[in-house]
Amino acid sequence: MYGKVWLQEMTWEEVKERIDEVGLAIIPVGSTEQHGRHLPVGTDTFVAIKIAEDVAKETGAVVAPPVWFGWSPHHMCLPGTINVRPEVLVELLYDIGVSLVKHGFKKLIVVNGHRIVNLPWLQMAAFKIKNEVKAKVYIVDPSYIAREAIRELGFGPISHGDEQETSHMLYLKEELVNLKRAKDKVEKLKKFFVVDPGLLGDTVIYIPSSPEEHFQKYRDSGGTGGAPSKATLEKGRELHEKIVGNIVELIKEIKEE
Repeated sequence: MYGKVWLQEMTWEEVKERIDEVGLAIIPVGSTEQHGRHLPVGTDTFVAIKIAEDVAKETGAVVAPPVWFGWSPHHMCLPGTINVRPEVLVELLYDIGVSLVKHGFKKLIVVNGHRIVNLPWLQMAAFKIKNEVKAKVYIVDPSYIAREAIRELGFGPISHGDEQETSHMLYLKEELVNLKRAKDKVEKLKKFFVVDPGLLGDTVIYIPSSPEEHFQKYRDSGGTGGAPSKATLEKGRELHEKIVGNIVELIKEIKEE
């Protein structure tokens, strides 16, 4: 186990030592957006932060300050959401990545806490970093890196503020979760609209709805879907440990390349 992991808590000399020793940085990226009546607006970023921190403690990676903002136009239907244009986010992540690479970090792992909506701009930024400064960049998303565990734990299809997210937050920030305010809204899966990365099926590509559409769809559940009432802290712990373990294993493979 390593001591300091956060870049902002280190001196430049400590950063250089870790570059020479490990040479890998983790960038946690989330969002600030409504998560219904039972979860805080910082949910996605809290998830990315804790995953990155726990991985770094085991691997010696340095964790960059988190990006608290994502692409969240559909969640502007409710207060607390801060939406940033994807082209701005691409440039922000590019500048963060290039800064780290120029100091000697040749491998970067981006931990995404905002699920599917963040992925397009993360991919564009990662591609730009890889090709312009010749660094290795990997994007890790819990819904992909822990697909097997998600199935084994019996979580329902992905929604917003669902059983999976709520369980994870019960483990990470139980004091910020109010299960009494959680309201289930389990929707019937429709052919050609399978959003969940863990499910097979012919589907169109997901595009965020307008704020008006989103509000009409989820106003009765307070801006969330799925079955958050079924969430448990223990499921959240098992999920988190599997995510962290898989990323640690990935880093070992990366180091051997």
